[in-house]
Amino acid sequence: MSRRVLGLTVFLIVALLGMAARLVDLQLSQGAQLAAAAVAQQEQSVTIPAARGLILDDDGQVLAGNSVAYDIFADPREIPGQSRLREATLLAPVLDLSTAALDSLLSKPLEFVYLAHDQSPTVEASLQRLDLTGIGSLPLQVRTYGPGAVAGATLAANLLGFVNSDGIGQYGLEGYYNSILAGHPGKESVVHDLQGNAVVLNDQPQTPAVNGRNLNTDIDASIQTTVEQDLAAEVKTDMAASGTMIVMNVHTGAIVAWADSPSYNANDYTSENDSLFQDAGIANLYEPGSVMKVVTFAGALQNNIITPTATFDETPAAATVDGVQIHDWDNVYHGVISYQYVLDNSLNVGALHVEELEGAKTFYQTMEDFGIGKPTGIDLAGEESQPLPALSQETTLQLATSAFGQGVVVTPIEMLAAVNAIANGGVWVQPHVVTSISGGGKPTKVIKPVTRRVVSTQTAATLAKMMVGVIDDPGADASEARIWPTWKGELAGKTGTAELGNSTNSPNDAWFIAFAPGKDIAVAVVVEKTYDYGASAAAPIAREVLQSLVGAR
Repeated sequence: MSRRVLGLTVFLIVALLGMAARLVDLQLSQGAQLAAAAVAQQEQSVTIPAARGLILDDDGQVLAGNSVAYDIFADPREIPGQSRLREATLLAPVLDLSTAALDSLLSKPLEFVYLAHDQSPTVEASLQRLDLTGIGSLPLQVRTYGPGAVAGATLAANLLGFVNSDGIGQYGLEGYYNSILAGHPGKESVVHDLQGNAVVLNDQPQTPAVNGRNLNTDIDASIQTTVEQDLAAEVKTDMAASGTMIVMNVHTGAIVAWADSPSYNANDYTSENDSLFQDAGIANLYEPGSVMKVVTFAGALQNNIITPTATFDETPAAATVDGVQIHDWDNVYHGVISYQYVLDNSLNVGALHVEELEGAKTFYQTMEDFGIGKPTGIDLAGEESQPLPALSQETTLQLATSAFGQGVVVTPIEMLAAVNAIANGGVWVQPHVVTSISGGGKPTKVIKPVTRRVVSTQTAATLAKMMVGVIDDPGADASEARIWPTWKGELAGKTGTAELGNSTNSPNDAWFIAFAPGKDIAVAVVVEKTYDYGASAAAPIAREVLQSLVGAR
């Protein structure tokens, strides 16, 4: 018996010595390696989100900003079976979900399940007070936009665009400047303690987040509100399909206001019809109708082919080009008339006559100089344009109808930039929304738009005066745009009506572009698919907005 005890004792001593030797070997020889392996198993690389840059109006007020929202989740395995129905009952009113739906989610055999997304800080606070087992939240950055002037829409939605669930800007400024606004996320290494809390490893390489840069604009929130209200009202009154209005600084090309109707709620874009996201001001191509006569007359004046008071005999009332008759809108023979009269009364036969005097090459070159058929390069995502056919491919009829805006298509911003060159003393200036980019740890970058002279100062002054006559002269086409006596003699403009069919029952696209150089403001209005005309549908909207600029209501 004693020999057995002695043998067992010796065995235990040898085993203990072996274990001790093994522990010493692990601690001294492999300790560092094993510790590193343990940390590596627990260590995680965590992304540090960058704050998205702000979009600001001309007073520095936030048009597009950031707020905190929460995704709510559960770990069903941590929730005792007998507690699931109770927790579902408590959660239901907080998350605005049914008890049955929550009970089903909490009963899933998973370690992680989302209960709700994009919840407010109020919801998060309520969850904290409930302090339920297995329920947690994840904070996230959410893009937010201010309320618009029209119910159900956010302010300047089509201009600003929105940020999708992946944090990527879509449409408008958000899409165009996404990489600048987004910044760059950082990274840090963490391990979790016994309670599951993240502990930052300070001895590991860290990459700090770089926040996005801010976009500063010349958007005037007050004017933007007026534009949205007046445009929506006119679209409704005319029973039109849609409308677009743009207000731009004559000399700098900076956008002051920009609205589409109908618009949408960028804070809830997933619930909106995606056809509303497209910005008609840059993406829709329209025949401009008689607004194009501004370009036609600019080329003739620049080349000393006509003067405002020079006359010609408009005989007959219908001209024939390549076997096609071209009529004035009223089908009336006007006799001996001046070129001012042609512009005042928006006569197609007169515009055709001017184009023929210019000649194909000069007229075509003038259109190109004014940017017709070319993108403006405005800083908004999705700008479209339709290039002009090569001059060699243009027929005599195509050039003739282009003189009064039929058979050629433009975007509203393209046509506004063209007419604005007359307001700006003959210099075309690139339209743009962002005036400077700041923040993000870099010096402020001031945006300098592209400019080019297209006609002389004298030509621009002469044509601008003619366009004042289009509003102020007795019986002139754009008389409904008058702001008398406040702006009598100061407001210049041109209407346009593009027929969308050959029938009298076909709708029109109604145009009006106006400017007031003394006030540094140019305005373009397009009312799409209306049974009204540029003079009666588009011009009054411009008048309402322009009146608000000087308090003339």
